[in-house]
Amino acid sequence: MKRTNQPKKRQRRKVHGFRARMSSPGGVKVLKARRRKGRHKVAPASSGRRYV
Repeated sequence: MKRTNQPKKRQRRKVHGFRARMSSPGGVKVLKARRRKGRHKVAPASSGRRYV
């Protein structure tokens, strides 16, 4: 039997990435809250190499 978590880099970026967050008003609020809190990373896809 397979384990529950089968991580995929592309899917992670599509769902939780910076551009995905910026595409909806609620996502923008999430980013604002994380910046206000002082998070080092606001979204998993905000920096680093691209996975497409």
